[in-house]
Amino acid sequence: MKVLPFFPLCLRPVRHLRISAALLRATALELAILAGHLLLYPSGLTPERRTPDHPGPRNAELPPQAAALPTTAGPSHPPAVLLHGFVDNRSVFVLLRRSLARHGWHHLECLNYSPLTCDIRAAADLLGRHIEEICARTGHREVDIVGHSLGGLIARYYVQRLGGDQRVRTLVTLGTPHSGTAVAPLASAHPIVRQMRPGSAVIEELRAPAPGCRTRFVSFWSDLDQIMVPVETACIDHPDLIAQNVRVSGIGHLALPVHSAVATGIRQALESSESEAGTSGAVSVA
Repeated sequence: MKVLPFFPLCLRPVRHLRISAALLRATALELAILAGHLLLYPSGLTPERRTPDHPGPRNAELPPQAAALPTTAGPSHPPAVLLHGFVDNRSVFVLLRRSLARHGWHHLECLNYSPLTCDIRAAADLLGRHIEEICARTGHREVDIVGHSLGGLIARYYVQRLGGDQRVRTLVTLGTPHSGTAVAPLASAHPIVRQMRPGSAVIEELRAPAPGCRTRFVSFWSDLDQIMVPVETACIDHPDLIAQNVRVSGIGHLALPVHSAVATGIRQALESSESEAGTSGAVSVA
């Protein structure tokens, strides 16, 4: 009779080994992705070149701060804006951009913001000016945004606090610290890292009511993301937002914008017409 209580204990080492093996695989993949990204990083330091496109309204005034961006408008999708994470650049989206282009996205914009950026609010304001320029130039009234890590938080601030829901149809975030992350306390020397901490003024602003927000949010979060502490901080939990959280199993933080299974999930999110709050999903790469 005393054997049964010990049975679950016998299984715990096996379960622990499975988790450890998955973490080892994810870590090895992260290191490989990091090595490849370091090679590509210099290619993404400069803004993308602008090519001829729909001229937009004749009386539209373009902000002087707008960076040069690529423009090849597609008939079936609004422009997709890709926004990188902390100390990164547009090169992180090479594979995702290729995947979207292969599946019918003809208008893709990769934006760089300065690695010296010290304030999420200022970066969100600049993002808003970029998006106004894109809409004026292309004739589209709305865009979709895919933001990795800090990029997703900047985009959310623009949508939720600066009226960006009038311009952004769908915001997809990848490993974004929506509730703040407690990783690497020493990195708090950087002001923008402090803004990504739990309880920061920016995080508290995003907790504030957002009645009538029109944008649909889709947040991809990974159960092996070592940058999000805890990992669930990459989920969106806000009563006023139309939000879907998608769990990704088996990969880490750096793999989110480059993995083919996640790219498929992103395409499905951008194509979906659903707008139900509180829904969830899952992506497995095991």
